[in-house]
Amino acid sequence: MASSPVAVNAEAALDPASGGGQPEQEWLLRRGELLALGNHLKGALETYSAALRLAPPPPSGSRRLLGTLADCLDGQKAGEGEEQPPPAPPSRAAELFRCCGCFGFLDEPVTASCGHTYCRRCLRERLHARCRHCGDPLRGTSVAVVLAHLGEKWFPAECARGRTWRRLGELLRQGRPRVARESADQALRKDPSDLMLRIYRAESYAGLQEFKSALDELNAVTAKMPNWPEVYFRRATVLNNAGSVEDALQVFLHCLSLDEGFILAKLEVEKILCNLLSPENVNKGLKESALNSSYDRNKQLMHSSEFEMEEPCDCLQLTPVSDLEVPQVTLDTVGGNLQRAQSAHSLDSVEKDAKDDGLKRVSSEPFLSGQEKGAFLKRKLSFSEQDITFCEDGRNKHKKGETPKGNATFSLSCGAVPENLVDVADFECSLCLRLFFHPVTTPCGHTFCKTCLQRCLDHAPQCPLCKESLKEFLARREYSTTQLLEELIVKYLPTELSERKRINDEEIAELSSLTKSVPIFVCTMAYPTVPCPLHVFEPRYRLMIRRSIETGTKQFGMCVHDPQNGFADYGCMLYIRNLDYLPDGRSVVDTIGLKRFRVIQKGMKDGYCTADIEDLEDIKIKDEGEMRKLQELHNFVYNQACSWFQSLRNKFHSQILQHFGPMPEKEENIQETANGPAWCWWLLAVLPVDPRYQLSVLSMRSLRERLIKIQAILTYFSRDQSK
Repeated sequence: MASSPVAVNAEAALDPASGGGQPEQEWLLRRGELLALGNHLKGALETYSAALRLAPPPPSGSRRLLGTLADCLDGQKAGEGEEQPPPAPPSRAAELFRCCGCFGFLDEPVTASCGHTYCRRCLRERLHARCRHCGDPLRGTSVAVVLAHLGEKWFPAECARGRTWRRLGELLRQGRPRVARESADQALRKDPSDLMLRIYRAESYAGLQEFKSALDELNAVTAKMPNWPEVYFRRATVLNNAGSVEDALQVFLHCLSLDEGFILAKLEVEKILCNLLSPENVNKGLKESALNSSYDRNKQLMHSSEFEMEEPCDCLQLTPVSDLEVPQVTLDTVGGNLQRAQSAHSLDSVEKDAKDDGLKRVSSEPFLSGQEKGAFLKRKLSFSEQDITFCEDGRNKHKKGETPKGNATFSLSCGAVPENLVDVADFECSLCLRLFFHPVTTPCGHTFCKTCLQRCLDHAPQCPLCKESLKEFLARREYSTTQLLEELIVKYLPTELSERKRINDEEIAELSSLTKSVPIFVCTMAYPTVPCPLHVFEPRYRLMIRRSIETGTKQFGMCVHDPQNGFADYGCMLYIRNLDYLPDGRSVVDTIGLKRFRVIQKGMKDGYCTADIEDLEDIKIKDEGEMRKLQELHNFVYNQACSWFQSLRNKFHSQILQHFGPMPEKEENIQETANGPAWCWWLLAVLPVDPRYQLSVLSMRSLRERLIKIQAILTYFSRDQSK
């Protein structure tokens, strides 16, 4: 095998003498990684083994080895086997009601927090720890009520199958494999085409320690669906429990080559590799009699079960890397005698059986015989996390800019949805009684429009229907749209969805107006250019702030309370600079004043006040003489304000700076803005003046009158401080 630049430079790049100063084990792990990336798996395995001799492996060590093995499998796939035309995709209706995890019918649908939907079996049995689409952790097992109802209504036969699968799974979890096998036999006599029944029957055989029969069942499934990762995982688990550890490793890797996100397969491979490469297994070996009996037993098991594995390759004597003191290791693909965990999904521990004078073995590069490698890699498919395309076998296969290969046929899909069964009432939100718009499914399984759910959570962190606590859901604020439900609406109710969007756009346009029905926060005085931090906890103002964000304006009005009229006739528009949500739904809003306004007409919407407003601007002075007098007055009052601020005690001085920031600089053109100099508003905000007096200054359109008012206030406070 030709040396790659990565492998050639591994020695120099990782030489401890070059000044790296790394611990020896870390150095060995990195060197093994580079050797594996350069397709020198033989040297890589020796180097990893040497690293494990120094100390227990760190969590990242086994992941590195697993990752590089998977990378090498992907890298060696190119050119292996004859290219076949891509299969025709199934009907879109059949695609939609298919589980994202196991690719079977979406029985007992569970919508994860990311918005993608899986069958409950996948999440309960932890077949996938992360979403195959977005990579988010998969949580929850509550059935999505709306989707479950649609499944029962549209696909009653498939739902009946699902109930049979659930009954078999429950029997296996109860430790009753014999009863489960009898039930599976009975169900298969009625429906021999159901491949999931054969998988459950294989699990029953495995529970009865009848490994040959279990492999027979799984082989029958892979004959019809050769690219189904879950079947390879279960087959590898059976081999592992039967003692064929190295053969199990190969099938686990095959599973990962079909689906690199299969977390359970990754964990099993990590355990096997760490066990086989551990120092006690490298330095100790099996007795010759045990080795022969294990070989005969595994060979008989393989042939009798018609397990379609390649011929075992000859033993390879691995010569240690020149500058490492690594013991010579014999690698063989024929079975060892390791005792594995008792269940396919048990991730707790691995029993180590290291007998005297024998060798634990794992095949190299992987299973190096060229003929074997070609036959094995011919069946595998590349898998990346970028683009997704659906194949006839139901896998949402990822591609790397190339046409997918495979000739699998899918037999678990459901038929097309009968058009006469599509009813818009099945897609209505129980809160607004309108068609779902951005449907969100809660952890308890109920679905609502996103805005409807948020409004309910403003009042109480409970599900509006079942009253289950949604405090954690509210704290995470994961309002991800239920993708499947949205796709069904797009496909089957396009006219109704178009009308729903039109109504929503009209509502958003109405809320986006900055002159008509402007939302009013009745609280405190606010001024142009001055920061105004707010703590929002009332449900009505939670809704108001959220709407300001959703419309894109990020603006609302602020007015002080008026006992007679509700709120004052003058106020200031605020702009939301930042919004931080607290776990219980409250929020801290950082706003800043924009412009003044006058209220023309008052109103109410959804509990908060609104108003039709008009902008309030200063009257410009055009006469040069008047302008000169105004400038002199401005400069005098500004200097008076600076003197007052500097005369404050340090405590008050620092508090003002922390809350409002420093005093703005004096402006050259005092009539440049519609609201006049910014320092005037800053000073009004920090002066301890009655709000009614402040409101009178805010409503003034004459800069001269405003400066005279401020001068009178400063004179009063200066006289008071001198006493």
